[in-house]
Amino acid sequence: MSDKTVRLHAVITGRVQQVGFRNFAEEAADQLNLTGWVRNLYSGEVEIVAEGNERSLRQLSELLKAGPPMAFVRDYREEFSPATGEFRSFQVRSTFISE
Repeated sequence: MSDKTVRLHAVITGRVQQVGFRNFAEEAADQLNLTGWVRNLYSGEVEIVAEGNERSLRQLSELLKAGPPMAFVRDYREEFSPATGEFRSFQVRSTFISE
């Protein structure tokens, strides 16, 4: 594990909407000094894109796998890639409806 800057893209499935998951993710990302966003998907999943050092992203990943107290994470998919540096902060975004 290194301190290089990378990107985490994760999709979380289960009871993850209307249980405070996005706020939970935002607070965790802020505490870990990460940038990016989190949003609900129309499918009922939660999607997150975060950038920062690999160590902090791995910590965030572990927190997301557990979720907040009212959540139940059934499936957690993640992918790491090079960071783009496009974010200045971490934000909660509106629900994404794909066509």
